[in-house]
Amino acid sequence: MFRPLQSLRHARLDRHEIAGSLGDMGTFLPLLVGMAAQNGLDFGASLFFAGLFNLVTGFIFTIPMAVQPMKAIATVAITSKLPVSQILAAGITVSLIILVLGVTGLINDLNRAIPKSVVRGLQLALGLSLLMKGLQMVTGTHTWVATDSYVTAAIAALVVLALFFSSRVPSALVLFAAGLLLAIWHDPAVVRLVHLDWAFPHWTPLAWGDFARAFPRAALPQIPLTTLNSVIAVCALSVVLFPERPASPRRVAVSVGLMNLVAGWFGGMPMCHGAGGLAGQYRFGARTNGSILFLGGAKMVIAVLFGGSLMALCRAFPASVLGVMLAFSGIELALVTRDQVGRTESFVMLLTAGACLGADSVALGFVLGLLLAWALRLRSLFTVERERAVKDSGIGNQESEVGNHEAARVGGNQR
Repeated sequence: MFRPLQSLRHARLDRHEIAGSLGDMGTFLPLLVGMAAQNGLDFGASLFFAGLFNLVTGFIFTIPMAVQPMKAIATVAITSKLPVSQILAAGITVSLIILVLGVTGLINDLNRAIPKSVVRGLQLALGLSLLMKGLQMVTGTHTWVATDSYVTAAIAALVVLALFFSSRVPSALVLFAAGLLLAIWHDPAVVRLVHLDWAFPHWTPLAWGDFARAFPRAALPQIPLTTLNSVIAVCALSVVLFPERPASPRRVAVSVGLMNLVAGWFGGMPMCHGAGGLAGQYRFGARTNGSILFLGGAKMVIAVLFGGSLMALCRAFPASVLGVMLAFSGIELALVTRDQVGRTESFVMLLTAGACLGADSVALGFVLGLLLAWALRLRSLFTVERERAVKDSGIGNQESEVGNHEAARVGGNQR
């Protein structure tokens, strides 16, 4: 039951909660800035709705539940230059499906039907695609020394590596600030474009064709990632981190579903919850929903005060710095696949990833990986049944031989 006042009683706001609120910036900022700079996504509207749903999440859950971009949609959008209308349509489609699955309780059934090795293959392909896109952005500067150059990218990469194990300062936040300063240094006129705007999100009309084109390209690969990472995995992690107040799969699924059914029609980026975001905020010190409430308020204030004028900074953001941010985000996304250690699981994962990258179609890779996983699963079941039949047959033969020996012994005694 939804009890916002009861959730607020758990909220705490101190330096640990404030520091913890920044724990998910490593995912949030690169993908948001990437879609704003590469696709023209409304930075102000996306920031506004991210903040709004941080607040809503803080009222629903008592744990630091992260609100982050849908990684599959964001990656496909950035690497394939999807139009904004298709990005929004993909988010709305995924949320509607997740909402239905959550309300009906079928989300666990879908998660069982899609093997984890296939999902990991999608994540590996998406992570590598984002890594390659980031490196292409760096090499696309074609300059060795400048505010936007190879040297700038190298320094940015060193900053990320230096802060890799830090639980105090998120490297993405440092690079974001450094990128803004470099953009202003390169073109001081950009500062004059950023001003108090008092802008609010506005209605964004979408056509049926946007939904039809977005589904196979971006929505389809996002669905299994959302069911696994945004619902099942985040609930499992909440049991480990907060055993006295874990999140329920149905409530999380409904929360994810409602996000984009609202934000998608007003230009907000596709959003979800995530196990990585929850772990990151916990690692930085967050223990209650106070961190999420603080972060949501800060995002909304910045979005309302500066609104669309923030897009000027996104367009002027150095490609070399953004490329490094996207590259390391891709590595983080690909690293989740290291739990596939078995030969069969690794085989399915690699084939799925290879098909996604080789055919330049995440949907085709997903279908091929799913068919292979199901075929191997059926083969395994048939093998087990055959071995069981052979074993039962062997036991039956042994019993028959024992019976024959016993009959022969009885007959000999009678004679």
